[in-house]
Amino acid sequence: MTITRFVLNEQSKYPESLGDFSILLNHIVLGCKFVCSAVNKGEEQKKLDVLSNEVFIKALVSSGRTCILVSEEDDEATFVEPSGRGRYCVVFDPLDGSSNIDCGVSIGTIFGIYMVKDGHEPTLNDVLQPGKNMLAAGYCMYGSSCMGAMMMVHELVLSTGSGVNGFSLDPSLGEFILTHPEIKIPKKGKIYSVNEGNAINWDGPTAKYVEKCKFPEDGSSAKSLRYVGSMVADVHRTLLYGGIFLYPADRKSPNGKLRVLYEVFPMSFLMEQAGGQAFTGKQRALDLVPTKIHERSPIFLGSYDDVEEIKALYNAEEKKE
Repeated sequence: MTITRFVLNEQSKYPESLGDFSILLNHIVLGCKFVCSAVNKGEEQKKLDVLSNEVFIKALVSSGRTCILVSEEDDEATFVEPSGRGRYCVVFDPLDGSSNIDCGVSIGTIFGIYMVKDGHEPTLNDVLQPGKNMLAAGYCMYGSSCMGAMMMVHELVLSTGSGVNGFSLDPSLGEFILTHPEIKIPKKGKIYSVNEGNAINWDGPTAKYVEKCKFPEDGSSAKSLRYVGSMVADVHRTLLYGGIFLYPADRKSPNGKLRVLYEVFPMSFLMEQAGGQAFTGKQRALDLVPTKIHERSPIFLGSYDDVEEIKALYNAEEKKE
């Protein structure tokens, strides 16, 4: 099943729909295909960053279904002209992990979609909503290669609010094909993913959790550390194999480093839809209400039981205080 047919099937479940959502998703997929092609050609990082952003802005505006766009690459939100305006807001990171392009590490596009209620002029408040209000979220992972001619696999993972599905780009068809239907993250995993180079600056609960991963107190096997340093790649592995991805606050970055709207929210949405959890160190990630478009937050996401463990450590710390 192609992603186009899949989206149409999903839309058909809602007889009152106008087809706008399907059109918007198809334009997002088109943008992903374009970036896939650019990555395959081995474009340099700076050029790819700018190019990817331009591609997605044009694809989203030309869909005629968007009103506000928030990109990691742009300081300000883009408000679509009234004549070409629709009812959806899209938040996105056009090329997450782009600093890894030259060493062949997978990179990707992350996106989330909100809907503006009819009858009012769109404002920033339409995107400064908790992640639980998103209609859909996803990412496209590009298997970048510094060798150019190597075979590369590109994956698109999507949730429209009723589970998570994964698609792989078939180069012979030029289409994303459903290859991972109804993804469910294992309830508990054997992998933890974190930048241990920041350990000296971690707070107590994060340090205790990682220590437990290495030296389990219950006699179970230690978890394996796997960290790529590209959020899309690390979260993709966590989603498929289970475990936990951690990007905590620390003394250098007390508010965390990952951006709420187009990194934390979409990935948290996908994790919850797949049966996992996402936690900021204080609350459920999708309950967070951002106050600015490039706001940052700590994040712990992955298998349900693994996130429960770190939640317990933070709760114990809070009780001490």
